[in-house]
Amino acid sequence: MRVLVACSANSGSISPFILEQASELGKLGIEISFFPIKGKGIKGYLSNLSKLKQQIHDFNPDLIHAHSGMTALLCGLQRKKKVVSTFHGSDINNSKLKRFTRLAILLTHKHIVVTSEMKEKLGMNDIEVIPCGVNDQIFKPNDQKLAQKKLGWDPSKNYVLFSSAFGNKVKNYPLAAAAIKGLNNSNIQLIELSGRTREEVAQMLNACDVALMTSFSEGSPQFIKEALATGTPIVSTKVGDVDTLINGIEGCFLSNFDSTSIGKKIISAIEFKKSNQFTNGPARIETLKIKGSQVAEKILLVYARVPL
Repeated sequence: MRVLVACSANSGSISPFILEQASELGKLGIEISFFPIKGKGIKGYLSNLSKLKQQIHDFNPDLIHAHSGMTALLCGLQRKKKVVSTFHGSDINNSKLKRFTRLAILLTHKHIVVTSEMKEKLGMNDIEVIPCGVNDQIFKPNDQKLAQKKLGWDPSKNYVLFSSAFGNKVKNYPLAAAAIKGLNNSNIQLIELSGRTREEVAQMLNACDVALMTSFSEGSPQFIKEALATGTPIVSTKVGDVDTLINGIEGCFLSNFDSTSIGKKIISAIEFKKSNQFTNGPARIETLKIKGSQVAEKILLVYARVPL
């Protein structure tokens, strides 16, 4: 089977979790070609329609897999090939984007969301819930001291790894900064996660004491799943499917949007890290069947149900 994967490349490259998913599908015999989209807003996306049609002609896929509501809308406007759509979070959680997602659903053929909550928001039965998978070959527990040494981090400090770039407004850096400031402890340092390779991210998760997410909104955040896979203690606001992912795991904490509460849970997570090397997060990844290879098999079943 030949699949054209369409997705945004507005950040300068295709998101790693899409590349990893495509790689796992390739291992199952799917021939993949990418259609990276550059352009923001409805006009920016639709300006890619002629290029999309040309790539469809050149590659001649059996179907198209569109990632995000705006991408699905673009792909649905061509009527030559059937489209599988995956919605990742903001395309449903954001009311302005949700209207385009609903239109995209009408124009495409099979639909995937990454959380049960998103399925409920759409009010649809004929939709699959398949979170994006974790690359367990890269994200796995490793020695903290060795990881810190490779990064040049001071082993006498406690490091809190923020889930994204500080400038990403949805990730709510001001709340994270306020929580750290409120602790009044110069030994605790907040680290920005931006512009890193997958291997570097895995190394940073193993080197830190706490993985921190203070987002306003999420779908099924890769950062949390990757922290689970490395056995890293987690503190997170209750967004997306984080509750399902970390509920009941010792060393992992949900919080409201109060900086004092988050700060207290950061301390608890640091204390857990000092007394226990890893959480049992890797076991949760196994239980939920969200390794990259397992997710690819689920997606392949969706492809098989598309009438070609």
